[in-house]
Amino acid sequence: ACREVLGADMPQVAVFDTAFYAQLPEVAATYALPHELSARHELRRYGFHGLAHRALWSRWRALRPDIARPDIAEGGRVISFQLGAGCSVTAIDRGRPLDTSMGFSPLEGLVMATRCGDLDPGLVTFLQRAEDLNVADMERLLNEGSGLRGVSGISGDMRILLAADDPHARLAVQLYCYRARKYLGAYLAVLGGADAILFGGGVGEHAAAVRAGILDGMDWAGIRLDDAANAAVGREGRISAADSRIEAWVIPVDESRILAQEALAVMTV
Repeated sequence: ACREVLGADMPQVAVFDTAFYAQLPEVAATYALPHELSARHELRRYGFHGLAHRALWSRWRALRPDIARPDIAEGGRVISFQLGAGCSVTAIDRGRPLDTSMGFSPLEGLVMATRCGDLDPGLVTFLQRAEDLNVADMERLLNEGSGLRGVSGISGDMRILLAADDPHARLAVQLYCYRARKYLGAYLAVLGGADAILFGGGVGEHAAAVRAGILDGMDWAGIRLDDAANAAVGREGRISAADSRIEAWVIPVDESRILAQEALAVMTV
């Protein structure tokens, strides 16, 4: 379509959202399935939202005033949350992702607006038999009828659920935060600690209650939220307390900058 509108001589650059995870450590990318099956179908954890997580990490580095610290100058250890309709979290060590929550498909990982996130595979086969669901029915249920929408029975929109006086809505929000907090703890172990926790995406940038819910009870890890800063933050800013060993930031996701940088790199070769 672009060639038809702009002409055959117009250069085109493809930037893949999964490229950030191309060098994910083998142990993090591998599923515990038969090797022959994985090789035949190229089954691995591909990861998604790579542009967003790279943008979050890049912007955080630019915001750091003390880049003279060797560990920060090299990129630091960051856990980034991209929280929107789709949600993911990535553990980044000096610019390299060591693990991420989405896998072969965007279904894996965190609770999302309408996607289930992590799920016992046994539930899938059970529901197919118990509810007489075919493959298309099952995919539709897991992708479009689960997550916040499924648990609440109301909506996949976090704004609506936060305002709702309904026990199922409250449970959906609690589950959303609980799952994210579990990943946060796991990725602290993967990284051996962290320098910063980053929140981006529609929910990550605008839902102070969700950020507080995710970081609740994380004092043991050296994460202390500044409640006033968290409530007052605009589009960008630090929300952790001054004495928090690990920083927490809200950072707008600028994927277009990463796309432009990648295109420029290709065009100037």
